[in-house]
Amino acid sequence: MKDFWNERYSHSEFAYGEEPNEYLKEKLTGLQPGTILFPAEGEGRNAVYAAILGWNVSAFDQSEEGRKKAELLSKRHNVEINYIISDVEHFELKPVSADALALIYAHFPGKKRREYHQKLAYFLKPGGTLIIEGFSKKHSIFQKENSDAGGPGDPEMLYSLEELKNDFPDFDFTEAYETETELNEGIFHTGKSSIIRITGIKG
Repeated sequence: MKDFWNERYSHSEFAYGEEPNEYLKEKLTGLQPGTILFPAEGEGRNAVYAAILGWNVSAFDQSEEGRKKAELLSKRHNVEINYIISDVEHFELKPVSADALALIYAHFPGKKRREYHQKLAYFLKPGGTLIIEGFSKKHSIFQKENSDAGGPGDPEMLYSLEELKNDFPDFDFTEAYETETELNEGIFHTGKSSIIRITGIKG
């Protein structure tokens, strides 16, 4: 998968656009800036937006090409982000040090999903905010109709609302729902999609 993402991010255009995810944008607007973690952050559009708002941003991804694009974008906006090359398995951060955790289209293998989510939740402080947007299992219908809709090719990497809520047992979910929407995020998230959105507070 590392080679796949390096190839996708190696082109001059931003694969998923330069603008932040709309759900993330909405949720960060109502929060006091602190320290935020972005796993599987790709080309940095969401991390850079958070930095513009005044957040202290840590991000990681396995793609070197993704980091190059993120650094380019951060320079354009005159902000700094701490971007590390790593996968979830090997990523380390000071425990309970983040005020927010943003999982924006961060899809993990089905057999590792719960383990990875609980590891990432460990970095979040009690009272910290979890923000998730990802493709639901129903999204496979739209993938068949439109290859530009995006999302994992492996159906086991698509999410269900119940699975995600169970992955974060110590959270109070202030919002958790599945919906259909028209995505317009670069060239690889375009068209009708089935997604899950979650906001939760760590207990």
